[in-house]
Amino acid sequence: MNVLLVYPRYPDTFWSFSHALRFIGKKASYPPMGLLTVAAMLPKEWKLKLIDMNVSLLKDDDILWADYVFISAMAIQKSSVENILARCLKFDRKVVAGGPLFSAEQGQFPDVSHLVLNEAETTLPHLLHDLKYGCSESVYRSSQWADMTTTPVPLWDLINFKDYATMSIQYSRGCPYDCEFCDITVLCGHVPRAKPVDNILRELNALYQRGWRGSVFFVDDNFIGNKKRVKHELLPAVIQWMKQRKYPFSFNTQASINLANDDSLVHLMVEAGFSSVFVGIETPDEKSLIECGKLHNTRINLLDNVKKLQSSGLQVQGGFIVGFDSDKKDIFTRISQFINESGIVTSMVGLLNALPNTRLYKRLLRENRIIKEGTGNNTDFSMNFLPKMDFKELIDGYKKLLRDIYKPEAYYDRVRTFLRNYKFEQKFNKERISIMHLRALIMSTCKLGFKRGIRKHFWKLMMWTLVRRPKLLPLAVTLAIYGEHFMKYFEIAV
Repeated sequence: MNVLLVYPRYPDTFWSFSHALRFIGKKASYPPMGLLTVAAMLPKEWKLKLIDMNVSLLKDDDILWADYVFISAMAIQKSSVENILARCLKFDRKVVAGGPLFSAEQGQFPDVSHLVLNEAETTLPHLLHDLKYGCSESVYRSSQWADMTTTPVPLWDLINFKDYATMSIQYSRGCPYDCEFCDITVLCGHVPRAKPVDNILRELNALYQRGWRGSVFFVDDNFIGNKKRVKHELLPAVIQWMKQRKYPFSFNTQASINLANDDSLVHLMVEAGFSSVFVGIETPDEKSLIECGKLHNTRINLLDNVKKLQSSGLQVQGGFIVGFDSDKKDIFTRISQFINESGIVTSMVGLLNALPNTRLYKRLLRENRIIKEGTGNNTDFSMNFLPKMDFKELIDGYKKLLRDIYKPEAYYDRVRTFLRNYKFEQKFNKERISIMHLRALIMSTCKLGFKRGIRKHFWKLMMWTLVRRPKLLPLAVTLAIYGEHFMKYFEIAV
């Protein structure tokens, strides 16, 4: 069997970093870890080829070579998926599809030969069995959560590491919380399930032995969903592994804001080599937090918690949402003030959208407020439901908020606010400064140091950093490059 695994193209998004990747000579931020994991589950005698359309073109000859085309996708990749399916149909090639997009919208893809829904560990073996014996079905689904002890190491040999800025790894799935707008519990459940520590070390070894040195993203939707296991099993083992190899990686992940309540956990993460964490803050308005069920963000000082994480050695990246029913007209100013005062440099502010099968979607459906399908991109100035606030007023306020946080003077001021408070922990081996880092320095100096509207802010930041926090100069350059992406992406607003 010849199997072509295809990862669809992402549009330009907040998280694509498309305008920043050229500074470091990379084609994509992250590899398709899920599809590479699926590849490792396929029979060893099959011939496999992977095309990530974010780094290379999908050619007709690739499709013609294949007996089956495997696709995994999220909602935001739907346009690219439709193009791929049309090409496979043209060449009469069978398609196996899975991932969040197909699990949420399975009825919209009649040209897919086999839908493998839910988690591949539970459903893919049944498809493989039926293909072997010639009795395959059109849909494979399971009501059981996967046993993550069976999840194999991704088949990294199918990609070129040089194409990517960051590698990926997954420790756990699921989240103990129940935010109304979030589909993580729909896809992965409320009870966090984790891989054995030995499996994680095996995956780290796989990356290390293939020569990867640099950033590794733990893709867990809430890395501290099971704090006890993370603190007492995973992090001590990772700390020992990293020390023995002189810190070849730097880690980042996603976690709930109550991470700040556990000093020992934060210390262990920093000691293990974690340098940043994405936190879903959503809003400083407590009524909106209660409305959406994000109760663990209430009754605490969100600003103090952010500052605490930064001063402990973790850069906080923040997610924010406008469009809750409880939002008042001042919400845009309140979020802007929070972001700039907190020094959250990477702040993703999006419009609330109702994802399929979430509690929010079901509630709005009952209220007859769903008006269209969502795009999977909550920063594209669209909503798929009727908000309580006047829509024009909401969009105008949203655009003003983006202008307030991503105009050059505000952005560069926020970088300095962050750098003042950030506790610097040099874990990643200093000797591994690469051509990529030198390229970033040269290109940022040439592109940003002489760009109208940016140059005075860029040089002010560089001079300030050299005088006040010289060890943070590489980070200051990185954040300046991030700013180029954010400002270009939001230029319709700013």
